[in-house]
Amino acid sequence: MNSTPKYRRCMVFAGGGFRFGIYLGLYAAARDAGRAPDVLLATCGGAIAAALVQALPDDAQRKAWLSSPQMYQFWGSLQPAPQASITKALLGAARRKWSRQPAPVVPDLFHDYLFEVPPVLPLPLVATVSEVDVVTIGGKLLFGPADVGQARGSRKLFAQTVFGPPRAAALAQGMPSPFADPGWGAHAVADTVLTDTTLPLEQAARMSITDFYYFPSHRFAGAHYIGGVVDLFPIELAHRLADAVMIEFKESFDQTFSIPAWRAVLGLDGNQRLRQVNGQPADVWFDTSDVTAALPVEQIHKRLDWHRNRITLALPTDHATYVRYIDAQWQYGYQRGLEALQRPASGSPARMRNVDRYNRAQACAF
Repeated sequence: MNSTPKYRRCMVFAGGGFRFGIYLGLYAAARDAGRAPDVLLATCGGAIAAALVQALPDDAQRKAWLSSPQMYQFWGSLQPAPQASITKALLGAARRKWSRQPAPVVPDLFHDYLFEVPPVLPLPLVATVSEVDVVTIGGKLLFGPADVGQARGSRKLFAQTVFGPPRAAALAQGMPSPFADPGWGAHAVADTVLTDTTLPLEQAARMSITDFYYFPSHRFAGAHYIGGVVDLFPIELAHRLADAVMIEFKESFDQTFSIPAWRAVLGLDGNQRLRQVNGQPADVWFDTSDVTAALPVEQIHKRLDWHRNRITLALPTDHATYVRYIDAQWQYGYQRGLEALQRPASGSPARMRNVDRYNRAQACAF
């Protein structure tokens, strides 16, 4: 039996596009409600927000850093990959859409991507003493460039890896993957979770944004990784780490691009995973399932540049607009955080949504 003491509260930052400000708002709401977590479990872009929480002492400084000119300039420096034409990208998406096989071949995550990423993510230095520990998730590649294009068969291609302090690693040691059950089918994720206490947090945050087909795999210490998409909603790990779990109730994945990409690389169905997560208990559910309607304009979005035959990333036209978008994300996260934290702990995600809709309707009525 594991004798390592569990954390008191775990809040999951589960990524979702470039809306990092939402997580800073959720965290601020938890602190203001007297229910701040003592560990953050971050996947994908959520790790950027988690790194800011650990490094900076208050909500204002965290929000200011995310809104800073250097962060705006970093996102603006993401350039289209020279090999990624519009026609090639669309043909690849079409092939994945019509193939029903779970990860039939070893994918090329070394060269098949849309955008180049600068090597350094401009994050503040990590504080020597912090109010919260940070744990991130990545997917270690169990193959190399020479394997690309080969038939996968039953081979596992990724190992979910937990990066964090020794306490978190001890709690996660020997944990089975959430996909170890045979009911998930012939997917490409290894049955056992790995742990790593050596990856610096700034490297973990940089690795976290490595989503397949968007960015190249991230290399560190001789290994290659994809980001937290290998387990985007790690509710089982959150329960393993802490006595109480706070997690999002998220919108579903689109069937045109996201679901086929999950199937082609991981051999999994992202929406099936969402349904499975929503059927498990949690102490707090943050309802962000309306985020696309509530925040229809993302701070960064894809754009087709037909003249250059490239898919590009478009930022707001100026830094002031970028700051307004970050503020809108923060306010959205803070509002959804307060709604969830004022709700009784019991109740399913479906009941929680009905309560929130009623409360919002009542607020509008007055």
